[in-house]
Amino acid sequence: MDFLSNVVGGVNWEAIVQLTFVSMIMIAGPVVIFLLAFRGGDL
Repeated sequence: MDFLSNVVGGVNWEAIVQLTFVSMIMIAGPVVIFLLAFRGGDL
């Protein structure tokens, strides 16, 4: 059990959350462009 607490405590959660948000923002751009093209250019 000591090993698990060391692994969970040693993870840099702030970096993981920041990378997750950055990747979601980077994915959102092409998704919006694809939806616009798929719907014929009108929101």
